[in-house]
Amino acid sequence: MELTRRTLLATAAGLPAAAALSAAPAAKPKLQRKDSFLGMHFDLHPSPRDTALGRDVTEEMVDRFLDKVKPDYVQYDYKGHVGYVGYPSKVSASAPVVKDSLRIWRDVTARRGVALYIHFSGVLDGRAVQDHPEWARVGPDGKAHPQQTSTFGPYVDERLIPQLKEAIENYDIDGVWVDGECWGTNPDYSPMAVEAYRQVMGGADPPKGPADKGWLEFLEFHRQQFRKYVKHYADVLHGFRPSFQVTSNWLYSSFVPEKPELPVDFLSGDYLGNASISTARLDARYLAMTGKPWDLMAWGFHDGRQSPIGPSHKPAVQLQQEAAVVLAQGGGFQVYYQPTRAGWLDDRHVEVMGKVAAFCRARQTLSHATLPVPQIGLLFSKRSLYNTANKLFGGWGAAANPARGLLDALVENHYSVDVIPDWKLDEVARQYPLIVLPDWTDIGAEVKNMLSTYVKGGGKLLITGAENAALFAGELGVKLVGAPRRQQAYLPGEEVFGNARGVWQDVEPAGARVVEQRYPAYDARRDGVCAATVSKVGAGEIAAVYGPLGTVFAQLHAPATRQFIGRLVARVFRPAVKVDGPPTIEVALRKKDGKTLLHLANATAMQVATDYAALDFVPAVGPLKVRMQLPRNPTRVTLEPEGRAWAGEWRNGIWSGTVDRLHIHGIVAFEA
Repeated sequence: MELTRRTLLATAAGLPAAAALSAAPAAKPKLQRKDSFLGMHFDLHPSPRDTALGRDVTEEMVDRFLDKVKPDYVQYDYKGHVGYVGYPSKVSASAPVVKDSLRIWRDVTARRGVALYIHFSGVLDGRAVQDHPEWARVGPDGKAHPQQTSTFGPYVDERLIPQLKEAIENYDIDGVWVDGECWGTNPDYSPMAVEAYRQVMGGADPPKGPADKGWLEFLEFHRQQFRKYVKHYADVLHGFRPSFQVTSNWLYSSFVPEKPELPVDFLSGDYLGNASISTARLDARYLAMTGKPWDLMAWGFHDGRQSPIGPSHKPAVQLQQEAAVVLAQGGGFQVYYQPTRAGWLDDRHVEVMGKVAAFCRARQTLSHATLPVPQIGLLFSKRSLYNTANKLFGGWGAAANPARGLLDALVENHYSVDVIPDWKLDEVARQYPLIVLPDWTDIGAEVKNMLSTYVKGGGKLLITGAENAALFAGELGVKLVGAPRRQQAYLPGEEVFGNARGVWQDVEPAGARVVEQRYPAYDARRDGVCAATVSKVGAGEIAAVYGPLGTVFAQLHAPATRQFIGRLVARVFRPAVKVDGPPTIEVALRKKDGKTLLHLANATAMQVATDYAALDFVPAVGPLKVRMQLPRNPTRVTLEPEGRAWAGEWRNGIWSGTVDRLHIHGIVAFEA
């Protein structure tokens, strides 16, 4: 009787009877992604060379993992960039499957009320190109790419969508994390793409490179096609199974810094490589401003691409340190591991996952889905990247250094910083006491006018870069002398000089106040010239640095340059919170449920080089003296996640206290 009832229910939901027989009813409701906080991701990128796929996967292994980690969702492998699916498929080529591991993961997660998503490679699909060479993206040299498919061709309808429909029908999966998408998409010269371009451009041939006429329009033509491609498969899948949840990896992050308009259900991205905390800092702050549910995925191992030896797994404390940066901005968190090729999760790795999960869960109530308390807003320029990087989408590499470098410098000065996309600037600018404009090369007249209006209305603005100096020449109170040129530049610090060599604009004050100088050599006695000014504009102020400070700091992270930036910011901005501690302490001011939340993250000893790819010790810091502006004496102040009452003093609108010891991450919670 129960089998008949389950079969009828499955048929009504569009499932085959076979799925009804194998899928047990969930013991508890599964969380939707918008409500989820913690996940784990496993992918293998199956290939025809595999000989043991699924061999070692058992229900006992999955149960043991779920008992220890207790994730809200799991993302398990389905298809990687090679293009072979890791399950027995009737619609495309399968890798050699010894045991259907996805069936086991689905059965156990369904029984436990844990959502199951799949890792699925989209644009990148080597087997699809092998089967249909005419589906390939073609480069300007006329050569077909071995993995990149054309978004102009039938791949999405004849391979991608059928594969995902089969996964939904056979495994009743809850959603898909589509990998290999924006960052795997490049200008396409396939016959399909060229014909589409000619139809739009009245028969004109496409440009071949940045020097050719119409290059920027050609890039935007491809971006629009990518948007159509994602919208198409998302709409089809939502129509096929309305509860099915979709994301395209890195869409609407700093990689695709556009206003979210496509019908994806959540945003996500995986960060990796050296100095991954710096990467997570930027993208966590960007995603937190999109208004969409989001998470970031740390790799559970250093990828080892710059090492002849290969990957190195990260101990728990390293992943906890990376998680802290994400949690402090209100996001969800997940960790990526690769099982063995046979699907086995070693108990050592499961133990690490459990420790990281416990760390995150202890902080969930006061970290997940928090809102910013506006302090400093750092402008992220889509226009500059789209007009100057000669790429469709990120990762942008050095092109994003203006923002990444200035963010790192501000964070190291203990400022609470949000990243403001240029498309959101007009909506939120007035909420921020200070806006920082990195040394982008082309922010455009519209953003410039918004910032000028913001300053005239009483805002404080810090700009960097020769191009921005020229753009704001009328407001800066200086005379530009000659053209910008590459120069030696040394900035005085507390102990040594900071090397800031790059393109600088020489200026002479014409009403502005010179507040910092730079020197052509390590000699502060002579030949100093203007490095920074402050000027009154309307009811506000502009501080300006006439060289590439963000770009330079991203490359060197010189303490003297950080100190230079700190001195300059202090001239125009009074923060709501001051922390006396080492520069490795990261401050984030957030709010939730009527509480003001001061997140403190300890980035001491963070991984920055392949030679030291893994760390198992983060030294605690403290004591940290904290001064917090509060309009009234709080009714309760606690140190979290311990829940310990924090002794301090409130006087004249300032709460003062000392955090004796901070290991990796803590929260000071102020209740009004």
